[in-house]
Amino acid sequence: MAAACNGSAMHLVLYDDECPLCIFQMKVLTWLDWLHKLALVPLSSERAQTAAPQLTRESLLEAMHCVTEDGRTFRGARAIRFVGMRLPLLVPLALFLWVPGVIWIAERVYMIISRNRKVLSRLFGCGDACSIMPAKKREGDELK
Repeated sequence: MAAACNGSAMHLVLYDDECPLCIFQMKVLTWLDWLHKLALVPLSSERAQTAAPQLTRESLLEAMHCVTEDGRTFRGARAIRFVGMRLPLLVPLALFLWVPGVIWIAERVYMIISRNRKVLSRLFGCGDACSIMPAKKREGDELK
């Protein structure tokens, strides 16, 4: 399902809004998305369920997902690669993820981080320190 913002379609990034590390990453994306290609949607939102009705809540909690404006869904490191190709500062990272074999490794690293994100959030102080980072206010985003 596509979202509209100022009359143009956007890619929806579905994220765990109960995870301080995930919220921090979405705040960073608000500053990197100069071309307004993304709309950030928390999993607790009805909009997330409407965007990806084929995905279970458990699947959505395992990894960040990106639902493209044409209805394709990417998850985990593949979502990072897709999003990165649309954000000028992340293009080098996204291009690196296209090197043969790198996405396979990136998916495994992503899953380790994802499974341990609550612990990593506490370890890096994301609950407190990350909460002071402001999100750039943008139409179409639902950030906590």
